[in-house]
Amino acid sequence: MYQSPIRKVQILKYQDGQFNQRTDHLATEEPLEIQLSFGPSEQRTQRSLSITMRTPGQDFDLVYGFLFTEGIIHRRNDVIQMRYPGNQLDPEAQENIVLVELHPHTNFDFERLNRHFYTSSSCGICGKASLEMVQPHAHFLLDPLNPQVTPPILLRLPQLLLPQQSLFGRTGGIHAAGLFSAAGDLLLLREDVGRHNAVDKVLGAALQKQGFPLRTEILLVSGRAGFELVQKAIMAGLSVMAAVGAPSSLATELAEAHNLTLIGFLRDGSFNVYTGKERISGT
Repeated sequence: MYQSPIRKVQILKYQDGQFNQRTDHLATEEPLEIQLSFGPSEQRTQRSLSITMRTPGQDFDLVYGFLFTEGIIHRRNDVIQMRYPGNQLDPEAQENIVLVELHPHTNFDFERLNRHFYTSSSCGICGKASLEMVQPHAHFLLDPLNPQVTPPILLRLPQLLLPQQSLFGRTGGIHAAGLFSAAGDLLLLREDVGRHNAVDKVLGAALQKQGFPLRTEILLVSGRAGFELVQKAIMAGLSVMAAVGAPSSLATELAEAHNLTLIGFLRDGSFNVYTGKERISGT
């Protein structure tokens, strides 16, 4: 059953001293349970991995990105297939469960993950079993000087992203992540009520389309740059990440440690370079 990413509601709007009935549009937020089928062909195991709150749409992109940034898969071929197995208890929630069939060669320790928990749309690392588990396991070495990006190209990125944010334009309550070339061309865009989900969706789409590392691309997020988003960028092999909002202190420390160029407050004709200034022309 198709789930729309937008829902209409009737509201009372107060304006100019009076109330009026209006139709408003809200970003849909629904749970998504990720189930894994893994192990040798002759002895498969099926377990529930996580439940996350997300905006329906591009669910498989979301799951690909989530599994990669959790270190469960490393390439597209680690997944045999994804499907909606259905929900017999709730026929209206048929697309709220995704079953992932992992290739028998995929090796990971399910018990060590210890991440069978509820994840909110605002926090993707809440509930991690230990601080050690939130540290990124970077697989790619970054070129300290490339890609080279000019300030005019960086300033243009939010102007290219915003008109394509169709869900945000209708609801005003949804995050976006965009993947750009070093020349400033928009390659991929995904939206979700959760910041980390939007990034997982865009990285999952990139993993299926071209694989990692994303050495010459730029990741732009429509909000702030928190620790987890920087973590995901590093794991995908990105060299440049920009945010319309502010980075956090821990995100900046992580970017510095992994040689990621981190840009914040990219809006209104200016931006701040927090780390990796060598990749910005003219610095």
